[in-house]
Amino acid sequence: MSWFIRLIKGVVIALGFILPGVSGGVLAAILGIYERMLAFLAHIRKDFKENFLYFLPVGIGGILGIGLLSRPLEFLLEHYQVIVLWGFAGAIIGTLPALWAESEAQTKRDKLDIVWLCGTFVVSLIILYTMPYIFGTLPANFATFILAGALIALGVLVPGLSPSNLLLILGLYSPMLAGFKNFDLVNVFLPIAIGGVLAMLLFAKGMAYLLENHHSRVFHFILGIVCASTILILVPNGEAAESISYAGTSVLTLVLAVIFTGLGLLLGLWMSRLEEKYK
Repeated sequence: MSWFIRLIKGVVIALGFILPGVSGGVLAAILGIYERMLAFLAHIRKDFKENFLYFLPVGIGGILGIGLLSRPLEFLLEHYQVIVLWGFAGAIIGTLPALWAESEAQTKRDKLDIVWLCGTFVVSLIILYTMPYIFGTLPANFATFILAGALIALGVLVPGLSPSNLLLILGLYSPMLAGFKNFDLVNVFLPIAIGGVLAMLLFAKGMAYLLENHHSRVFHFILGIVCASTILILVPNGEAAESISYAGTSVLTLVLAVIFTGLGLLLGLWMSRLEEKYK
C-alpha cells in the first residue's frame, strides 16, 4: 500500500511539471516528501539504495501522470488558449503572497532584497521578451528538451518556481506536451530525464546551501522571475511560437478568461495554504 501511495504522489507531482503556475516543489512539500528528496539529492551516496527504492514509485507515478494529463491539456490550449493561459496566470498570482511571506521567513526583508527583486524582474522581463527576437524560437529537439528537463528539475528543487511559464515563452511547451501525450520515450522523455537528473545532481547541494544561507535572496530572485514570466504569458509576442493571440477573441471568451483567472487565483491561494499547512 505504501508503494502505491507513493505512486499516486508521483502522479500528483507531475502536475507541477506541466501546469504553468504549479510548482512540483510545492506539491512535493504538500505531500511530505520534499525535505527527504532534497536531502537525498544533496547527499546522493548516503543511504542510496534505500532512498532509490523509496522514490522509484514516485518517479514511475510522475511518468504516468505526465502521459495521462498531457493529452487533455494540449486540447485545451489548442482550442481555448486565451481562457487557459489567463487561468494559469491567475494560479501563479495566487501563489505570490505565499512566496512573498516565505521570502522573509528566516531573515527580515531589507533594501538589498528589494533591489534584488526589482533588478531580477526587469532583467528577466527584458531577456525573456527579447530572446525570441535574438535567437528565434528554440527548435524542439534532443538538446532543447535537455534544457526543458533542467528547468523542470529546478521547479522541483525550488518550491514556488513553475518551469512551465518559461517553457511557454521559449516555445518548448506544446512540443513537450505532444511528446508526453504520445509517450515519445526516445525523443522527449529521455532528454528531459537526462536534463532533470543532471540539474538535480548539479544544483541540489547548491540549492540546499543557498536556501540555508541566503534564503531571502533566493526567494526574491524567484519572485522576480515569476512576476516577469507571468506578465509575458499574457503579452503577445510576434516572434514567439507559443505566444498568446487575441485575434478574433469574442466577448464571451474575455468574460470566461476573467472568470477562470479568478478561479486560478483561488486555486493558487488554496495550494499555498496547503503548502504552509504541510510544510
